Amino acid sequence: MKKSQRIQTIVDIKAQQEQKSLEALGETLRRHQEAIQQLEHLVQYRQEYLDKFQNNASVGMSVTVLVDFRAFIEKLDQAIAGQAQLVQQAELEVMNKRKNWENKHQHTQSLQKVFDGIVAEEHKLENKREQAESDDRSSRSTRGQSMNGI
Repeated sequence: MKKSQRIQTIVDIKAQQEQKSLEALGETLRRHQEAIQQLEHLVQYRQEYLDKFQNNASVGMSVTVLVDFRAFIEKLDQAIAGQAQLVQQAELEVMNKRKNWENKHQHTQSLQKVFDGIVAEEHKLENKREQAESDDRSSRSTRGQSMNGI
């Protein structure tokens, strides 16, 4: 087996690992985006609920309704804080996955350059060998003709 074939096998394996890493990064980016959207929905819902409450406040409310409102807003605030923490964790995971992919990509590219160099060297040696064989056949042919001519 040629050296280039052995290296090609390694390059292929590393390329597959890089592809899996890229797919993992894509999935992590998707989850991160979903976490951001969920946070935005919670913030928007809180604002809508607050606006609705303020519009109804002019009518007059009982203490019970006011206490329930305040408790619900606190629960929304807790949910928002929790979701913001999930977004932060997702951002860290995206950074880690991106760094992992970049490392694998760089390694694959390096191996590909090594492979390309080996293939070029093998072609150069093959061409040199073919030229030597051609020169040898040519010189044998010329010697054969000169011997037959004597």
